[in-house]
Amino acid sequence: MAVPPPYPSDLSDARWQLIEPVLTAWRARRQAGAPGFGRPAEHDLRTIMNAIMYVDRTGIPWRYLPRDYPPWATVYWYFAAWRDEGVFVELNGLLRRLVRQAEGRNPEASACVIDAQSVKTSANVPTAGQGVDAAKKIVGRKRSIATDTLGLLLAVLVTAAGVQDSAAGTVLLDRLATGHPTVSKAWVDGGYRTHFIDHAATLGIDAQVVPRDPATRGFTVLPRRWVVERTFGWLMHHRRLARDYEALPTTSEAMIHLAMIDTMTRRLTGETTPNWRGT
Repeated sequence: MAVPPPYPSDLSDARWQLIEPVLTAWRARRQAGAPGFGRPAEHDLRTIMNAIMYVDRTGIPWRYLPRDYPPWATVYWYFAAWRDEGVFVELNGLLRRLVRQAEGRNPEASACVIDAQSVKTSANVPTAGQGVDAAKKIVGRKRSIATDTLGLLLAVLVTAAGVQDSAAGTVLLDRLATGHPTVSKAWVDGGYRTHFIDHAATLGIDAQVVPRDPATRGFTVLPRRWVVERTFGWLMHHRRLARDYEALPTTSEAMIHLAMIDTMTRRLTGETTPNWRGT
């Protein structure tokens, strides 16, 4: 039987080599700590990861996975395990350090840019997990992210859209300080209030507001802040993130990590994939 051609979202050999050691080590730990150690694995990890990437890139429901991949329930089991055990966070950190080194930067960031994006939710998202962003007139969820100065993800927090930027940002700062103690500088927009700035100071982070010229209308590229806006643009190339389809905020965060894993592996290998802009 002829081997079907790969989907555009599938991992190339070069991209797979970047993430394979982490997934192989995860499987080894699982097998060593579970009854029946030594039983051969039924599914190839690369095929599982390809299926997960397919869902993130195309936005389809899990049950709609093509039959070229393992059963959807199996794929989702791996996704949930990797989400809950921090594998996607680990991969994001590994790839970010590799990209920074390739760009001649220190592997660990010393500065970040923080912003938030409100998105609509789908019908399957529990009402209790949604909110209203009155300023943007969006009923849904809010994604607060911190990136380094290259636009690479450092931390993410998904909340109801009604949560004020400063409140969500304060929790994000705690995650940032825990996971990235080398960060000492942050740039934010005017939506982040004094108590956010004060909380950053208690964590040893100098948070600076980059103001927007009130006389300017429409979109304007602002120093420092454009970096995080570009990152939101990268995320939107993944249709699973065009809305928030996830019942759990932690799943939404995992999908964002996956989008960045996809972006960074392509950046490291010099690969691109077609999108609506034809690039």
